Amino acid sequence: MEINLISDTVTKPCSNMLDLMIDCKVGDDVFKEDPTVNKLENLVANMFGMESSLFFPSGTMANQTAIKIHTEPGDQLICDKYAHVYNYEGGGVSFNSGVSCKLIDGERGMFTADQVLSSINPPDFYHSPKTSLVCVENTTNKGGGACWNTTELKKIKKICKENKLNYHLDGARLWNAMVESNTKPKDYGKIFDSISVCLSKGLGCPVGSLLIGSKEFINKAMRIRKLLGGGMRQSGFLAACGIYALQNNIDRLKIDHLRAREIESILIRSSFIKKVEKVETNILIFQLNQNLSEESFLKKMRDNNVKLISMGDNKLRLVTHKDYTQEMHERFLNILSYFSI
Repeated sequence: MEINLISDTVTKPCSNMLDLMIDCKVGDDVFKEDPTVNKLENLVANMFGMESSLFFPSGTMANQTAIKIHTEPGDQLICDKYAHVYNYEGGGVSFNSGVSCKLIDGERGMFTADQVLSSINPPDFYHSPKTSLVCVENTTNKGGGACWNTTELKKIKKICKENKLNYHLDGARLWNAMVESNTKPKDYGKIFDSISVCLSKGLGCPVGSLLIGSKEFINKAMRIRKLLGGGMRQSGFLAACGIYALQNNIDRLKIDHLRAREIESILIRSSFIKKVEKVETNILIFQLNQNLSEESFLKKMRDNNVKLISMGDNKLRLVTHKDYTQEMHERFLNILSYFSI
């Protein structure tokens, strides 16, 4: 039995999801004639109380499209030093939009409204880039699945409005944040100009993300998606999985969070651990003691059919997910409990 905790992207569609995929009606989504894609897009837009949404093959493409629309070449966006749009999207910010990043040294991928204010370049000082966008990631990937406080997000919104800045939410794991913080999609729809959400992480879909915003914004997004090669044809087969996931797989994220906290409890008491980042959702980041290298630890895990991922500096990450069963969980806890250097 393999235990794959590399990411929540490793899940496979369940049989009910596959049945819905087979039975759905499809058309050509490039011409906006796929009824299942249209249904998914309307569903998500309504969930967030926003005017429109657009289905994308990946969250990276959705984020990059939003940045392209919100900025002009030579502009600068503000984000945390841990942000996915800066660290894990292949340099797309500069390649696709000709934009630079002002990095905030936040806490676990999160920052304050005051930090945003101090990061805005003077608009009349033409020697520096024009600040035009603030990007927030919730939950934070490199921050160990931490959840933003909506009060702070609203304070940042006020700063953005006062300084005529656009405001984008990379909500790849926003479903996890909502479950943990007891917030609703419309709480975020009221704050942000645009939001991206992912279906292929904790919700168990094979492919897909959506970008949400105003009708005018999404009309622009359709053109950028085409430019980036993201137009798909009978993508209703994938959209059907998304509809099933949104209707069935959000509340169960609580199970992933509980299991991550139970793993945290074991690791905190382990002699081979230097530090464990506080667990809030389904991501757990921990650092090994200096007398145990990550290479040797990972090898021992592989010998026990457990797959984790390295983050460098003797840090490792694991992510609980839908396909990580209770049987796997109990076995993994047992492996950690009896681990020896």
